[in-house]
Amino acid sequence: MAEAIPSVPSAQEAVTAADAPTRPQLRAEVLIVLALSYGMAGLYALVDLLRGYLVVHQPLSQQAAVVAAPAATQAWLDISYQALDIATTLAPVFLVAYLLTRSGESMSAIGVDGSQPGEDTRWSLGLAALVGAVGLGLLFAAKALGINRNIIIGNGANRWWDVVLLVAQAAKTAIGEEVIVGGYLLHRFKQLGWADNQSLVVSSVVRGSYHLYQGWGGFGGNFVLGLFFGRLFQRRGRVVPFIVAHFIIDAIAFVGYIYLKRHASWLP
Repeated sequence: MAEAIPSVPSAQEAVTAADAPTRPQLRAEVLIVLALSYGMAGLYALVDLLRGYLVVHQPLSQQAAVVAAPAATQAWLDISYQALDIATTLAPVFLVAYLLTRSGESMSAIGVDGSQPGEDTRWSLGLAALVGAVGLGLLFAAKALGINRNIIIGNGANRWWDVVLLVAQAAKTAIGEEVIVGGYLLHRFKQLGWADNQSLVVSSVVRGSYHLYQGWGGFGGNFVLGLFFGRLFQRRGRVVPFIVAHFIIDAIAFVGYIYLKRHASWLP
């Protein structure tokens, strides 16, 4: 009777097994990514909020937070500064893509691919409509309760290149937040053996933390958004709809604000 020949793993399987990170490596990887992106942004936002209480000595409702403000008056300088800001924000996204590939995966592991265009489009539009409407209501409610700063977008942006830069800033924010916080963190937490609810709460706290520059309302609203988007990711495993929905909401808010500001004196 012939002896069975043991199967030999393919080269790809051998590389994947060799490159699979250990749990300590995964924990270190997550901490490094957060330190280079939204974890550090959350700490900055917290310190900025505390500064408003301890130094400015004004209620949050009388303070202001400027978003996507021009960096210079000259076109080439403003574009250069903002392009560098966009590149700096997106650099950790490329790091995440590399780390996923290094561990034998790809961005498809968090649903960043073009495999479901029709389904992703339907989800994107539905999420944009729902989250945009609810988010606007929460923003006004937080302002009325005095737990948010006045959000000023553009801060005088009225030049030909401002719209392009505002749209680019919206894309930067959507890609960075959703890839890193909306997908990568939850994916790695699952690989670390965390329970779904634990992963959901921690990632939502991170999402809320870097919105503290808006005030406690910004933290609370984005914490809830993190719970919503996070649960959908845990069930569907796709980040693309969140990126597109987030981009639509921010692009409309950014561009709409600078046009409405000219005709609505009640806007901050």
